[in-house]
Amino acid sequence: MKLADCGEDRILAKLTRGIQHGAGVRAGIGDDCAVIGGKWDRMWRLLKTDAVVEGIHFLPGSPPAWVGWKAMARPISDVASMGGLPEYALVTVAISPQAEMDYLQGIYSGIKRAARRFAVELVGGEMSRSPGPTFLSISLTGVVERARCATRSGGRPGDLLYVTGRLGGSGKGKHLRFIPRIEEGRWLTGNFAIRAMMDLSDGLGSDLPRLAKASGTGFEILQDNLPCTNGCSASDAISDGEDYELLLAISPKDGPRLEPAWKKRFPRLKLTRIGHLTASSKKQSGLSRGHDHFSQPG
Repeated sequence: MKLADCGEDRILAKLTRGIQHGAGVRAGIGDDCAVIGGKWDRMWRLLKTDAVVEGIHFLPGSPPAWVGWKAMARPISDVASMGGLPEYALVTVAISPQAEMDYLQGIYSGIKRAARRFAVELVGGEMSRSPGPTFLSISLTGVVERARCATRSGGRPGDLLYVTGRLGGSGKGKHLRFIPRIEEGRWLTGNFAIRAMMDLSDGLGSDLPRLAKASGTGFEILQDNLPCTNGCSASDAISDGEDYELLLAISPKDGPRLEPAWKKRFPRLKLTRIGHLTASSKKQSGLSRGHDHFSQPG
């Protein structure tokens, strides 16, 4: 069986079958970050690694500073989805010896700019020769208060689903220039009981089913409510991927308070109700699939 016949989620399930977590792992494989800490610790540790590969996550000729920004911003976005703050990063680069020094310095300028923006300390890493495309991997640590840690698995039937920002249009450069929603994630988890949350990296069509599965629920969405990027259709908003917005589930009793409070705190950023979670046995509204690294061309 080829990887292309499996798809990303099925591959991960096969590779991680039988792995058991110790008592200190609050959330492990299958969430946006691993969460480590004692049951009653006030602060928990967040661990995340992420990679960008030339030809997959960015095209040859992409501005190197934006490539570096994306490499660092991707794991920061995952920390945001847990309600946390990023702390320390390790940077791994594999690149052709024929690449120009100016190109590599440009990549690092983007990495350092994102690190400064979000108070991340660069503390080490690795560099290797690559016979093929440029490859960047960032390993990131973070922290989150136990009381505000948001995972994918806390959603309940009836919870309202919201997304920040607008969806779709990643191919027009949005996938390089996005802003991780650290401030928004902190505000949400500090002011509301967020039942479940994740960042939209593979598109709503892939990520919403993952959140629902982790929570043991189904879902229904209102496609007419989707906040589409200008020039994008609802189908684009579902399947384009690389939005790096927050998808969250919240109790229906908190919805009336959330929306006006959000508008007051973030007047320039949309927060849109797109549906709700359902009982797992209830028929789900159909979604086109988002991005998958293995079941479709890169």
